Amino acid sequence: MILSMTGYGKCSVVYNGKKITAEIKSLNSKALDLSTRIIPSYREKEMEIRNMIATALERGKVEFNLWTEKDEASMAAPINGAVAEGYRKQIRHICGQYGINEPENWWGLLLRLPDVLSRDEAVGELSEEEWTVVRSTVEQAIGQLMDFRKQEGLALQKKFEEKLDNIASLMHDIEPFEQGRVEKIRQRIIDNLEKLKGVEYDRNRLEQEMIYYIEKLDINEEKQRLTNHLQYFRQTMADGHGQGKKLGFIAQEMGREINTTGSKSNEAEMQNIVVRMKDELEQIKEQVLNVM
Repeated sequence: MILSMTGYGKCSVVYNGKKITAEIKSLNSKALDLSTRIIPSYREKEMEIRNMIATALERGKVEFNLWTEKDEASMAAPINGAVAEGYRKQIRHICGQYGINEPENWWGLLLRLPDVLSRDEAVGELSEEEWTVVRSTVEQAIGQLMDFRKQEGLALQKKFEEKLDNIASLMHDIEPFEQGRVEKIRQRIIDNLEKLKGVEYDRNRLEQEMIYYIEKLDINEEKQRLTNHLQYFRQTMADGHGQGKKLGFIAQEMGREINTTGSKSNEAEMQNIVVRMKDELEQIKEQVLNVM
């Protein structure tokens, strides 16, 4: 089964009063193009995270984000009681010294003073237990993206099968016009020669030249090669993921045969069918860029 390079995954877990979230998304690219945004507390594990992503995804333009959010209870800034008590003592001393009335709303005053409310934002050492949780979160996000890629891959394969069937059907639609055009060419040449009054020609030589001319317009080889390419495209899809570039090469070869068929088609009906084949192939080429 083929895989798409398009995917998305997100996983969140709660650990020690904070929500850890890993988010990853990917688009098509010729190689692995990975960009990461990781909060400072997990930055020491960035290389390990990158290796996890590179091993699992192989190719694609990948964006990875890892961040944490504290719950409402832990987000409340702690009150530093020692600092508040120190301020209160100083204020009472100054009030007594200068005969000033003490404040009626002590809390309102103290909570506005520096360092009474404080946050500890320092980045501590990452424990092994927390890293195990973080690693599992990253793995689950990657797993979701891989599941997404598989689903998209199935949809792509179904689309390719439909387009391949359409090209094969159109190729068969050419046959009735191909068989009739030989006689049309022969009769047109003879009619034109008969219009030339007083001109004599060697009928044996004419037959030889017409055979040569008709052989130059023969498309049996192109049809056979195109049939082989269609079959090879299907076989390559069945080989599994990692075949995106190969499928692109096969699609190019299919285009060569269709273009040659078009150049040899001197019937309007045949040329119209070739245009429809090119349209089907173009849709394959557009989507094959998303295949791993």
